[in-house]
Amino acid sequence: MDNGSEYYRRLTEGDKEALAPIIREYKDGLMLYLYRFTNDINTAEELTEDTFFRLYTKRPRFSGKSSFKTWLYSIGRHIAVDYLRKHPFSRISLDECHNLKSSTDIEAAYENAERNSELAKAMQSLKAEYRQVLHLVYIEGFSMEETCSIMKKNSKQLGNLLYRAKKSLRSKLGKEVFFNEEL
Repeated sequence: MDNGSEYYRRLTEGDKEALAPIIREYKDGLMLYLYRFTNDINTAEELTEDTFFRLYTKRPRFSGKSSFKTWLYSIGRHIAVDYLRKHPFSRISLDECHNLKSSTDIEAAYENAERNSELAKAMQSLKAEYRQVLHLVYIEGFSMEETCSIMKKNSKQLGNLLYRAKKSLRSKLGKEVFFNEEL
């Protein structure tokens, strides 16, 4: 049993202090994941808060069939999908929220910024489902099984989706590969 599931068990048993460690552990990753849906950091932050609020108030049943993180991201995904149904045009460009990390080597920082900018533009131009699968697998590091659970797909569907997403990203980026040689 991982820490998240242990803290959640305590929360469901009435320990109000158990929510804080869950938030500390999963907030940043969940917010980045939800950002891929909304392309708006403020909205992603609100959806992250809504996810934790739902945990606290509704206390949905965690069966333990997946990891706690997978289950939590699945709840966040449902909240984001509901939000996008209600607000289909409330998005901003990924470039408006793009933050670069500073570096002492100005030339390397510039090249890194250019690569990040090209990658962000290419990711932005992909279908939402492609962005989501690439984010879950390559940025969050979820296994295929966990990604299947989050996206509600079987392994064959997910394999095909990931293949098409990588192919689409490759075509947008040209021959250059940014993340990983597997793309």
